Amino acid sequence: MKPKELAGRLGVSVKTLQKWDRQGKLPAKRTVTNRRYYTETDYLKAIGKPTANRQNVIYARVSVAAQKDDLQDQVEFLRQYVNAKGIIVDQVITDIGSGMNYKRKKWNRLLDEVMQSKINQIYIAYPDRFIRFGFDWFQQLCAKFGTEIVVVNNEHFSPEAEVVQDLISIIQVFSSRVDGLQKYKKKVSDDHDLDHLQN
Repeated sequence: MKPKELAGRLGVSVKTLQKWDRQGKLPAKRTVTNRRYYTETDYLKAIGKPTANRQNVIYARVSVAAQKDDLQDQVEFLRQYVNAKGIIVDQVITDIGSGMNYKRKKWNRLLDEVMQSKINQIYIAYPDRFIRFGFDWFQQLCAKFGTEIVVVNNEHFSPEAEVVQDLISIIQVFSSRVDGLQKYKKKVSDDHDLDHLQN
């Protein structure tokens, strides 16, 4: 990342970064044209966050197997992003399943690793690639274990068709519950042994 970006994240000026570089407190890396740049590891070092043995993970998801090409596009996009930041990726996790499914095995395994303090950062293309609803809650949960979910925010990887399908699924779940309640109500009204409770 450029000095200006790191300075903004740390809440200091670029001049302060230059001073730290000269003092050896936070040495900058140099491009072939002698321009300063920093990596995510430099940022974590500056804020005193341990990085040893903690992994950086790319997580990509699509809803159905027919979207496998989209899945690979997500991975490639995220790889390019982290490479540009000078970040080493330890794991690439690809998932096929609804964003409303909380039983995805790979996703749950990743959350287990987060809660074991094994994960440094998780890179995703868009919040709904991680989970359709409640993303903020999961982001806070991960933060409690020292894991940052980095959202690159590319809406291209959040197909409208998936949103529509998920909304249809929600409607189906609630309509089946309403049907169940109506059947239960009918059974209760037909049960004459309960007449005294209704009076």
